[in-house]
Amino acid sequence: IITTGFKAIHLIYFFTAGEDEVKCWQIRQGCKAPQAAGTIHGDFGAQESERGFICAEVMKFEELKEAGTEQAVKAAGKYRQQGKEYVVTDGDIIFFK
Repeated sequence: IITTGFKAIHLIYFFTAGEDEVKCWQIRQGCKAPQAAGTIHGDFGAQESERGFICAEVMKFEELKEAGTEQAVKAAGKYRQQGKEYVVTDGDIIFFK
C-alpha cells in the first residue's frame, strides 16, 4: 500500500546515516541533491540550498546490501560524489556536505 501510494503521488525516499542512527526522508520524484539536502538541513533551506550545498556522497541501497559495508562499496568504486545537478533516485543513501 505504501509503495503504491508513493508512486501515485510521485514521492521517493532516500536515507541519511550516522554512527548511531539511520533516517528515511521523503521528497518529490525529480528533486536534485540541493533540494533533498534542504529537507533535512536548515542551513541548506529552500532558497539557500544551492549556496550552502557542496556535494552529495551517494551509494545505492542495493549496492550496500550486496557489498555488506560502506567500505566495500567504496572499494568497488560504487560510492560517488555528486554535484548540484544530481537527481536523487529512490533508495539512495546520501551524505551531504
